[in-house]
Amino acid sequence: MSAADRPVGGHVPVAGGPATGGLKYADQIGAEVVQIFVSNPRGWALPDGRPDEDEKLRAGGVPVFVHANYLINVGSPTPETLEKSLASIRHALRRGHAVGAGGVVIHTGSSVTQSRDDAIRQVHERLLPVLEEIPDDGPALLLEPMAGQQNMLCATVDQLGPYFDALEHHPKLGVCLDTCHAWAAGHDLTAEKGVHETLNLLLETVGPGRLKLVHANDSKDPCGSGRDRHENIGAGLIGESPFAALFHHPATEGVPFIIETPGRAPEPHRRDIETLKRLRDTPPGS
Repeated sequence: MSAADRPVGGHVPVAGGPATGGLKYADQIGAEVVQIFVSNPRGWALPDGRPDEDEKLRAGGVPVFVHANYLINVGSPTPETLEKSLASIRHALRRGHAVGAGGVVIHTGSSVTQSRDDAIRQVHERLLPVLEEIPDDGPALLLEPMAGQQNMLCATVDQLGPYFDALEHHPKLGVCLDTCHAWAAGHDLTAEKGVHETLNLLLETVGPGRLKLVHANDSKDPCGSGRDRHENIGAGLIGESPFAALFHHPATEGVPFIIETPGRAPEPHRRDIETLKRLRDTPPGS
């Protein structure tokens, strides 16, 4: 298995610009792929990019993914939240296109106070046109299931089915699977065939080729807790073995792995990436 088959990297800071800050940090932690924010993840501001930084990032030789802000909720019954969510998604897709990103990750959202059916209908009516706007050379829109908190539209991977149906299985639609979220939602990745069964269910639900990114995060909390608290690889309750199984399942062929693990200095992230590379590069059963 070559590094190009399943590159390993991390979410990187962009102080000074996505290329100046992001690529420097990527080098420090040994990242083969990076994920960036293109706006404040906890705000609605939609900043312009810097063409010089965008060009450096495109030419940097490191694949890029964008994570849209955390406030986005296309299932919200509040008109202001819905409109700001759609504007943020469009902004992230434009900025992702500018930096040559392979995908833009959004959280799948919550129905809040309306029914799930109404929320899914709203996803169809308002998000499908956004997908239609993406140019052929633009990034895919990657749906990230959540940890299973109340009224979430997608937590377990089978719940992606109605979401994909609502978006008519658009060719620009993909999935970002977060291991901590899947674990928190009830997928026991530590069971004998837990990873195998989870990925097979994902394939059955959305079809082959839709998994475009893995957020590789261990968890501080038990399986099924509904709590999204990331831990460093091997230091949490998921442990190392499920990550090895993820690397060796056919569904992850060609899929990048991104860490979003604790730590503000390069060292813990460098260790996590080294651990994942070791698990990736060790043949099954060794």
